[in-house]
Amino acid sequence: MSSSVRLFRDQKYKELKGQCIEHGRLFEDPDFPASDESLFYTTAPPRKVEWKRPKELCEDPRLFVNGISSHDLHQGILGNCWFVAACSCLALQETLWQKVIPDFKEQEWDPKKTEKYAGIFRFRFWCFGEWTEVVVDDLLPTVDGKLIYCHSNVKNEFWSALLEKAYAKMAGSYEALDGGSAADAIVDFTGAVAESVDLIKGKYKETISEQMKLFEELLKVHKRGGLISCSIAASSGFANEMETATGLVIGHAYSVTAVRKLRLGERLILSFKAEKLFMIRLRNPWGKREWNGAWSDNSEEWKKVSSSECKRLGLTVENDGEFWMTFEDWCKNFTDVDICRIVNTSYFSIHKTWEKKMMQGAWTKNSEPLLNRSGGCFDNRDTFLQNPQYIFDVKKTEDKVLVSLQQEDRRRYKKEGKGESIPIGFEILKVEDNRRYRLHKLTVQERVATSMYINTRTVFLKRVLKQGRYMLIPTTYHPGIITKFILRLFTDVPSKLRELKADKPQMTCWRLLCGYPRRVTQIKIHSAEGLQKQDRSGGADPYVLIKCENQQVRSVVQQDATSAVFDTQVIFYRKNIDSPIIIQVWNSNVLCDQFLGQALLAASPGDPREEQTLQLQGRGSREAAEVPGRITIKVFSSDDLVAL
Repeated sequence: MSSSVRLFRDQKYKELKGQCIEHGRLFEDPDFPASDESLFYTTAPPRKVEWKRPKELCEDPRLFVNGISSHDLHQGILGNCWFVAACSCLALQETLWQKVIPDFKEQEWDPKKTEKYAGIFRFRFWCFGEWTEVVVDDLLPTVDGKLIYCHSNVKNEFWSALLEKAYAKMAGSYEALDGGSAADAIVDFTGAVAESVDLIKGKYKETISEQMKLFEELLKVHKRGGLISCSIAASSGFANEMETATGLVIGHAYSVTAVRKLRLGERLILSFKAEKLFMIRLRNPWGKREWNGAWSDNSEEWKKVSSSECKRLGLTVENDGEFWMTFEDWCKNFTDVDICRIVNTSYFSIHKTWEKKMMQGAWTKNSEPLLNRSGGCFDNRDTFLQNPQYIFDVKKTEDKVLVSLQQEDRRRYKKEGKGESIPIGFEILKVEDNRRYRLHKLTVQERVATSMYINTRTVFLKRVLKQGRYMLIPTTYHPGIITKFILRLFTDVPSKLRELKADKPQMTCWRLLCGYPRRVTQIKIHSAEGLQKQDRSGGADPYVLIKCENQQVRSVVQQDATSAVFDTQVIFYRKNIDSPIIIQVWNSNVLCDQFLGQALLAASPGDPREEQTLQLQGRGSREAAEVPGRITIKVFSSDDLVAL
């Protein structure tokens, strides 16, 4: 077994199976017994349940019959269409389901070696950042000799029922699976990064350009092995599980099984005035009840498509729960879509490769503000910075950044009435280029991105960020809430994501000898203007260099400008408070950079904190001659090292 796989309840599959075979008995799981406590905690099934093994339900039980397919699944009496929809998505990707059902050939029934069958199976889920193996027995809940929960459309196929049992064991009971999110289950099956899109808020119903962008995004995700599900939110006049006039079911999770561009023939160009149609194929987990509008199974539109094209699309005219729609109709009828990306981190791929960093953390409560790590969202100004803080660097001029914040799965707390996810989200701040300690007060920092705050297990954000250092602050919406989280960051080049834990420089023997900082100073160089022209076109390529004692920070070069916006932030912990901070402006050249001027700052706590513009001077003392150019800056200083 791979050392990277955690064992749920420390149950060792091979060891347990070997013991059962040796003693000639079938496995019975003591950690998830065939009893009512594994079924429910509040609502018992309507009729008495009997736990039966597959051999008692059919003659020739199998894990798979003719392979695995999204058609293998049918929802039972449990309200877990979201789980079944996720399984349908999983069945489409062989590399993914083989991770969830490891060594599936070894687990399959062998009618020639019945003595090797021990009634034990194992499944793996990506649980809070690590793959976790769950062992189950094959006793399944039935009424009148029929499975009451998830089952296959083939009587002797049991992979879906056994997978559901393993998932229910992790959640604490079958009832804990009643109501949930397909995106959560897909993340548990794959370790994907989940993004929820509100089709109404995004105006995808009426804006064609937004529809096209979303279609291309879903097409790309689907082609690259991502999994997609969608649903229609209940609204006034429409309750959950109600069927609309078009055959769609409210509050019901559908899996997306294909995203395609349908090429149309000459005849169709006249009819539809289009060269191709954007199409999407969905599956109802019930295995029946389909869309009955345009491009439904028996609609007139399909008669105009060649039989070879129908075959290529896998069109079946059966009430099997699978159907096609135009993407425009899909946007008009559905309200929510969950996009689960399998983010590519392999260097041996033809597709874009992402650099991934993952951090495990927790919101914890402490009455001491410097130790508190549960400060709530940005609205809680007094406590917001009392949250875990992470910094990362964007090395390129611009970089697309994907951020996923996931809280721990709370389903297992449903018995105590605490199974709802907590509203969570995060802020991204642009901070000083050399920040190494926790941030205690917002001054020069720039708020560049805010995720939505929502009570879902995962919150996702995509942003393009400019070069610089950033702080990522994950928070609960309300302060004082305790729970764990994992934070995942994907960038084009390594980001060096790390948590800031220290509030200020540590007192060490070396610092005792050489001097401990007495003052902290933050500076933001906003811009420079009126600089001396340096080239024939009348421009310059300026950058700023900020020096303090033996430290220096350099900004990005601004191309071809005598007036330039830098928005560069720095922070210094200063031992020699009488030594000025020097801000120099240089012109970048191929051979040798040219000095354009400088300003000297005392940066004392009593100095003005408002934005100020300083005239540049030549090298030397404060009385040095003025030179062309001015810089606009903000300065904050304090003798309390945890004030900024």
